[in-house]
Amino acid sequence: MTTVPNRAQTLFDLTGRVAIVTGGAGLLGYHHGAILSAAGAHVVLLDLAGANPALRAEQLTLAHGPECLGLAADITSEASLEEARDAILAKFGRIDILINNAANNPKVESHPHAEPKQWSRLENFPLKIWNDDIAVGLTGAFLCSRIFGQEMVKRNAGVILNVASDLGVIAPDQRLYRKEGLPEDQQPVKPVTYSVVKTALIGLTRYLSTYWTAHNIRVNAISPGGVFADQPDEFTSKLHQLIPMGRMAHKDEYQGAILFLCSDASSYMTGQNLIVDGGRSVL
Repeated sequence: MTTVPNRAQTLFDLTGRVAIVTGGAGLLGYHHGAILSAAGAHVVLLDLAGANPALRAEQLTLAHGPECLGLAADITSEASLEEARDAILAKFGRIDILINNAANNPKVESHPHAEPKQWSRLENFPLKIWNDDIAVGLTGAFLCSRIFGQEMVKRNAGVILNVASDLGVIAPDQRLYRKEGLPEDQQPVKPVTYSVVKTALIGLTRYLSTYWTAHNIRVNAISPGGVFADQPDEFTSKLHQLIPMGRMAHKDEYQGAILFLCSDASSYMTGQNLIVDGGRSVL
């Protein structure tokens, strides 16, 4: 007897679709790719060579079955992205889903390209870091959307998901980063570029959602809250007091929302920003 898939199964089924995840070998990118792979998609992890996206893609293939691909790419370079596009089309013949996940998010206390002294404060914030953060988090999303989105236009179908943040919706609470004993002008803060990039991604989402709606391309954003990643106890304790659910998210707790937004389960949803932050932004 033939088993007919029920509606609940087909809504979230991504069998045969090709999904690109930028920053795909990183903390959250890999988990985003994993749920799409588990739903049947061929996942392409784009990341810098040092993150070893090929190995991470192989792990997805072994774990879930559908063949996945890892490519080293610089998302701030049109040439690099065009090379990646050509490799993806040669391998799979199509592009259905793009998750713009890549972003810079350094620790507030230090940065590999800045002097350690209060680098994160607005008064001292290096222009080079401003430009780098905008290039990766915003320009990279724009270029990926343009280059990969054109392949969706050709097929008259596609999904783009921009990973924003609760800090694209609310201002950072700088009290979280304070260090006891330091004068005010030496206190570390959440860098300005993080909020700027994440807020801009929500705007880009709205723009693209109406620009490409005639081509049946849906564009949404997701705004995650904080994620457990071995942060200092002092920081997590203070942050948990600001979250109604009393804790940050575990890395896999965004997978349900990611799958929803990338699948037919959200077929009538576009131009929206889904906030998944344990309730922090409602306070």
